[in-house]
Amino acid sequence: MSISEAAEDIMVRDKAVKVVLVGSPNVGKSAIFNYLTGSYVAVSNYPGTTVDISTGHFKYGLQRFEIIDTPGMYSLIPLTEEERVTRLLLTRQLSDVVVHVVDAKNLRRMLNMTIQLIDAGLPVILNLNIMDEAQNMGMLINIQLLEKMLGIPVIATSAVNKAGLEALRKAISQYKQLQPSIFKLNDELEQAITKISALLTCSYGMSKRITALLLLQGDTMVLNSAAQTEKAWLKIVAVIDCLALKNKNNLAALVAIEQQAIIDKIVANVVRYASFERQPFKNMAGWLGKITREPLTGIPILCLVLYFGLYQFVGKFGAGYLVDYINDSVFVPIINPVVVMGANAYIPWEWLRSLVAGEYGIFTMGFRYATAIILPIVGTFFLVFALLEDTGYLPRLAMLVDAVFRYFGLNGRAVIPLTLGLGCGSMAVVVTRTLESKRERVLATFLLSLTIPCSAQLGVVLALLSHNTTIVTIWSAYMLLVFASVGWLSAQFIPGSRSAFYMEIPPLRLPLVGNVLKKAYARMAWYFMEILPVFIITSILLWAGDCSGILDRMICYIEPFMAFIGLPPAAAQAFLLGFFRRDYGAAGLYDLAVAGKLTDAQLLTAAIALTLFVPCVAQLAVMVKERGLVISLTMVVVIIMIAYGSAALIHNVLTLLAIGR
Repeated sequence: MSISEAAEDIMVRDKAVKVVLVGSPNVGKSAIFNYLTGSYVAVSNYPGTTVDISTGHFKYGLQRFEIIDTPGMYSLIPLTEEERVTRLLLTRQLSDVVVHVVDAKNLRRMLNMTIQLIDAGLPVILNLNIMDEAQNMGMLINIQLLEKMLGIPVIATSAVNKAGLEALRKAISQYKQLQPSIFKLNDELEQAITKISALLTCSYGMSKRITALLLLQGDTMVLNSAAQTEKAWLKIVAVIDCLALKNKNNLAALVAIEQQAIIDKIVANVVRYASFERQPFKNMAGWLGKITREPLTGIPILCLVLYFGLYQFVGKFGAGYLVDYINDSVFVPIINPVVVMGANAYIPWEWLRSLVAGEYGIFTMGFRYATAIILPIVGTFFLVFALLEDTGYLPRLAMLVDAVFRYFGLNGRAVIPLTLGLGCGSMAVVVTRTLESKRERVLATFLLSLTIPCSAQLGVVLALLSHNTTIVTIWSAYMLLVFASVGWLSAQFIPGSRSAFYMEIPPLRLPLVGNVLKKAYARMAWYFMEILPVFIITSILLWAGDCSGILDRMICYIEPFMAFIGLPPAAAQAFLLGFFRRDYGAAGLYDLAVAGKLTDAQLLTAAIALTLFVPCVAQLAVMVKERGLVISLTMVVVIIMIAYGSAALIHNVLTLLAIGR
């Protein structure tokens, strides 16, 4: 081999083969991505958007492969921002291999996107995942025949059991373009597709056939593009209008019916069902899956989940026992004195000693708040959330609350970011991008910022109020009232309509302990790495403010407002801390309560005000990024008014009724 040939060979081997994983939510894409890439994963924004894309690499022989895990997508016609990003990724970046991951037991519903990908001219591998559940249902799929009918490689896997994943890796690394099938529709549609294809001057990174099909179905991403010449557009529109007139303006439905007929024919040939005796757990899982969706049984189940999951486990165990033990038995009597002694012994400068171990010290306040008070609460919440996620309960909860959420201009999908907001508001605001319309994303962000406390804040509040059933009940009822009334009013004032509700409902599963712990640990690590620098910076700012006297002046300005709602002057500091982080403010409230400086009535007033208070700096930054500066600042002003007005109202009512004095 010559030197030039050797250099060319090295360049080929060093060039990464681009592999894109696509598929609906809940089909196991992330599990397959994690298996292929191991721990070498990077997360970044897709250019021009706020949507995160995960990328990783693996090597097979001398060849390197770049794996891209895309957001969930049901078809090439996108509805949400995340689906639009997946579409852009498929069409704007040249993919060497596209792996379409589907839930094998839902093959009939998911083959539509497979056919779209084939029609788009993309190099597709069909991955039939979750084969273990399909087989447990008695479903037998003829892989070889399906491969022949589609004209693409088909690989069966069970990612949870790691079955077939090496075969998938091999298929990716040795991918060879087969002869994909062409799926003909009726003559009328095919004639229109042929005419539009001939008129197209740009195919948007896809084949002209799929571009024509998307135009017939009213795809906005193509319709809003200015890539075609005006003359070509006029002729294309004329073809579409003529066909629409013949079919009573229902072209999208006509195309869908024709495509479903093709899919039904494929499924009828490749799928058989064996008769078998259902396992007891499968019968019970089906029954449980049904009763969790029905209002009559689902609401009591939801109450049990909230009581045992949030109140008992997060509130009592996490915020009560764990926080008390770590803070009162480890930090205060053991760790803090050692740090103070060390600072006094080895740091000669008073200002540096106070910065490290003073009242607002980096360690004695910042690190202690983050580690002893916040992390145990966040950790217990993420354990509960991972458990609910892996059982398949959350999609059922979305279906259960859909009828209620419609009064707030939302649909059941909004329950996912709102529930996640009970863990971390910043993360939840990011997840609102899965909602279909801008109106729904604004509504969900506002409700998150106003009424949904993060797990640390919720845990501290529940721990402080749980000794008195009356004030816990009043706090809970008032939060629900504000959520319902503000949600309804916001839906009336913000123009637009509620989008249709759709969501993949996976079967109820027994969660794997390892997966639950891994998810909870990953989220805890992410959260801790996010909050620790903020807590340390906040401690430094508070220390600097204390040394310069600015903090005292700011607290003095806030104290009259505290007096108006019946709180002691010392509460001003907790509210000031709450602006930096809600959980920081809640931790400050915890210190006041432990010192016996708040009555039950004052605790309730402070808890309501702090729960409704402005989002923390981190969440506000994410809001500005996702919703824009004007909308975010408008929300903050409205939130301050509602929080302060609510605190004044509750204080006056409690004073009148003499509750909690």
